[in-house]
Amino acid sequence: MQESRISLTVSDVRQWLYCPRVVYYRLCQPLRRPVTYKMEEGKLQHERIDELEQRRTLRLYSLRDAERLGEVERHHRCRLHSERLGLSGIVDLVLVTRLESIPVEFKHTESPLGLNHKYQLVAYALLLEDRWGRPVRRGMIHFLPSDRVEEVPVTPNGRAFVHKVLKEIRTMVAAERLPEATARRGRCVDCEYRLFCGDVEAGVVLSE
Repeated sequence: MQESRISLTVSDVRQWLYCPRVVYYRLCQPLRRPVTYKMEEGKLQHERIDELEQRRTLRLYSLRDAERLGEVERHHRCRLHSERLGLSGIVDLVLVTRLESIPVEFKHTESPLGLNHKYQLVAYALLLEDRWGRPVRRGMIHFLPSDRVEEVPVTPNGRAFVHKVLKEIRTMVAAERLPEATARRGRCVDCEYRLFCGDVEAGVVLSE
C-alpha cells in the first residue's frame, strides 16, 4: 500500500499520541472493535450536549458581539474531509466568522489537556482551512462539568508536528509494523484493545 493513498482520521492523530497501538489495531488488523461502557456513555453525552448547544449563546467563546451582529455561523458535529491531506474527521462544533474559523471540542472531565487533545484541534484546524478558506489561529476545548473554555493556539510548529504524525502513521500502516505501546501503562486498563497486547501487563496501573 502506498503511503500517500492511506486515508486517516483526526481520531488517528489523537490516538497515535495517546497510544500508537490503538491506531495499529484499527488500521492493520481485522479486529472487531469491542464496544465499552465508556464509549457508549460518551455517545449519549454527545447527543445531550448537541441539544443544549443549539440554544446556548456564544458568551463562553467570547463571540457574543459577533453573534449579536449575525456574523457567526455555528456548525454542530461537522463532518470534514480533505483529499489534499488524506484526512477526515467530525468536530463537535465549528464557529465561523468573517475573519476566522474555530474548532471546538467538548471534554466531559476536568482532567488537564494532554498533547493528544491539543494536536487533535490542530488537525481539525487544517481541515477547516481547506473547507472554509479562512485562517485558523486557535481552537477551543469546552470543559463541560465546569462550563469552562480553554483556548489552544494553532502555531506553525503545531501544524508541522501534525504533518509529521500523519507521515509516521502512514509509514507504520504501509509496513504493517507493530509500534511500541505507550509507556504510561495506566492507560491500558480501560483500553478496548488491551487483550491483544500480549507484552503489556494491562492489569498493572503505573503512575501517570
